[in-house]
Amino acid sequence: MSSLPDKIQPGLLQAFQSAEALERVGNTKIGCILVITLMPAGTLADYFVYHHWQGRDWLWPFFFLRLLCSARAAAIWGLLLTDRGRKLGKPLGVIVPLLPVVFLAGMIAATEGFASPYYAALNLVLLAVGAVLHWTPKESVIAVGLVIPIYIGAGCFHGSLPSMRILFSNFYFIALMDVIVVVGTHFQSRARFREFALRFELDLNRKALETSLQQLKENELQLVQSEKLASLGRMSAGIIHEINNPLNFATTGLFTLRKKARHLVPDQQADYTEVLTDVEDGLKRVQAIVSDLRTFTHPDVEQLDVVRISEVLTPALRFLSDEWREKIHIEQQLPEDLAIRGNKNKLIQVMVNLLQNSLDALKEKTFPASESPAIWITGHRDKARIKLVVRDNGSGIDAEHQGKIFDPFFTTKAVGAGMGLGLSVCYRIVQEYKGTITLRSQRGQFCEFTLDFPFEG
Repeated sequence: MSSLPDKIQPGLLQAFQSAEALERVGNTKIGCILVITLMPAGTLADYFVYHHWQGRDWLWPFFFLRLLCSARAAAIWGLLLTDRGRKLGKPLGVIVPLLPVVFLAGMIAATEGFASPYYAALNLVLLAVGAVLHWTPKESVIAVGLVIPIYIGAGCFHGSLPSMRILFSNFYFIALMDVIVVVGTHFQSRARFREFALRFELDLNRKALETSLQQLKENELQLVQSEKLASLGRMSAGIIHEINNPLNFATTGLFTLRKKARHLVPDQQADYTEVLTDVEDGLKRVQAIVSDLRTFTHPDVEQLDVVRISEVLTPALRFLSDEWREKIHIEQQLPEDLAIRGNKNKLIQVMVNLLQNSLDALKEKTFPASESPAIWITGHRDKARIKLVVRDNGSGIDAEHQGKIFDPFFTTKAVGAGMGLGLSVCYRIVQEYKGTITLRSQRGQFCEFTLDFPFEG
């Protein structure tokens, strides 16, 4: 009967076998220690049983045999401390209990043969196999299958047979111990596997629970952020209305003032027109900001359109203008017709997060006189893909952090400077549009994010 259940989870058996292999090495070391200590201790039994047996002192010959057995066990223990020994843990685990069996069989053959009371010591070895070494049932069958032939060989080598009462008694108890060891090992093996399977399942459930909790926490924060944006959108609707009214009045007034320009003397018309142009440019900028705010806070985030990259980049740069204008050089190399399919609001959010990441990195770096802070934004079409690259010459990202940079809540910023959601949100949005986002960075030199989207024609 197999010691393993019929249905097991994927990876469970391999994990169990690996754990058993590690435990086997430890148990074999314990077996070696038992042999090293108990074999010489058996000299006490030799003293009372065979000290002057049949006119010969067997104490010292047996003592040296016991020391030799302990020395072999010590050598195996030392071997198990090496990588090679750990790889040989399974065969060495079989050899260790057979060492005292072989040496005890030699003592039996040299003294009373089948009549020797040392057959009981063989039972002790079998008991150790079941209690300490944690063998599999198959290995236990092999072990007990070797003990009986070795005992028979030792008795036959001695040459004389005891009475049938003693012979039957010895073989009966050895065979009985063999059955107990095999059956006990079988149930122990099943119990160990069930315990390991429960711990394995518990560990899987714990990891799944941790992942779920992490996801719930991320969703909760994203929900809070969505609620904030929704509230901002509702509030912005009123603000935009209040701003648009005076803007319309100002635009109408400018139109009227331009018509009045012809009534001025020619010398004053040029200055007058220039002032009106400056005021008109300022009004257009305010109108553009209001338009971007209306777009960014629009509740319809599920609408997908073919969006030009320039329509995404321009409002993103405008939102962050206070952080980079007249401080950081931003260079753009984007074809006018470069476009991707997605939601404009979400794509603006991606671009804002990436630019904010670059701006924060540029603030952290102290630039030499020969270098100035800069951000390069480039894009091109590569066959059926659209590639967009955002690169800065800021502080960069350490190599050990690059594999975790898109994980939710991972951040290298100071406490309170960020929640670690910006890049994870970018990753999720880009994946939503069947794209990829990759990072290339060198600490203290640069940081480069590459967005790769399918070309939608």
